[in-house]
Formats: sequence, C-alpha cells, structure tokens
Amino acid sequence: MRHRRNRYKTGRSRGRRSASSLSFGRRRKEINKDSIKAGFLWAGEIILVVGVAALIVFFLGVRVPVIGQSMAGTLENGETVLVNRFVYRMFTPKANDIIVFLPNGNEKSHYYLKRVIAVPGDTVQIKDGKVYVNDKPFKEKIENPYVESGLLADEPIVVGEDEYFVLGDNRNNSEDSRYANIGNVKKEHILGKAWFIIAPWESFGLLK
Repeated sequence: MRHRRNRYKTGRSRGRRSASSLSFGRRRKEINKDSIKAGFLWAGEIILVVGVAALIVFFLGVRVPVIGQSMAGTLENGETVLVNRFVYRMFTPKANDIIVFLPNGNEKSHYYLKRVIAVPGDTVQIKDGKVYVNDKPFKEKIENPYVESGLLADEPIVVGEDEYFVLGDNRNNSEDSRYANIGNVKKEHILGKAWFIIAPWESFGLLK
C-alpha cells in the first residue's frame, strides 16, 4: 500500500510538472506574440512619422533665395523663403499671391518671386501709372509707387487659360510679365506659393 501511494504521489507530481510546463510554454508564446505585435506597431509608427515628415519637407519646406530687388518692400535681396508646393495642387493661384516660378520653364534660371495681378480670363492694363484689371483699379495689398512704364501692358492683355500676369512689388525695378522674355506665367512653371521668410532672423515670419 505504501508503494502504491508513492507511485500515485509520483504520478500526480509528474502531472503537475507537466501541466506547469505546458502553462509556461503557452505564456512564453503569448509573450513572444505580444512582443512581435508591439514591434510591428512601433515600426509602423516610425514609418508613418518619417513619411509625414518627408511630405511636410517636400511640400512646405522647399527653400528659395530672393535674388534682386524686384520685390523690395516685401522681400529683400538675400532673404530666404519657404515655398508651399501643395497649395496649388488643390487650388489655383489667386490675385495678390506671391508665386515662385521658373521664367518660361527655364531650368537653368534661378527662381523668380512675383505677385499675381491677373488670373485666367482677366484683362490687365497699365495706364496713367496705375494697374487695372477688368477696367478696375487693382486692389493692392501694398503701397506702390507710380508705374513709370507699362511696356507690353500699355495695351490690354487678356490672360489665357492656366496663365497668370505677375508684377514685382518694386514696380519700377522689376522684370516681370510686362517684358516679352517673361510674359504671362504658365501654371506648369510655378513651383508654389511663397509663404514664410526663414532668413535672416530679423525678417523671420509669415508673408502677407
């Protein structure tokens, strides 16, 4: 009887150890699964953050230097602006936007920054030193001097489809749509909208 009890106890203890081993194995598998799942989630979050950051840099973080005095009073020579490349994928440029473009799509040229005066379908003319759009004085966001020469815009110019008539804010020292070598700017040649001055520090801030 004593031997039977011992065998019974031994069998029961082996059963407990076996059950305990199975339970530990299940817990370890569950922990491993949880770790793998957490790892995938962490990797996914990293990829998402990097992707969003890359999109922000691509669409909003393009830096363009201001060259020359054609936008003096608003933008000065040597300043650096950020360009919003996304906005014109959703919307079209509007009057008084400051756009960044390559003249006639010339990739060997530096980027130009000018203010949109007239949009597709508008008629623009410069007469008596003032800018008119559709026979009405253009509503300026800035104070400008008398325009000494309208050049091409001495006569009415009808802005074509996907084209924009632009002027520099420093009207008497700006190569813009009044000149035959620039003319109306095609939308396909527009990089984006200038929206923020990042350098130098004393000019830091949003563009108006």
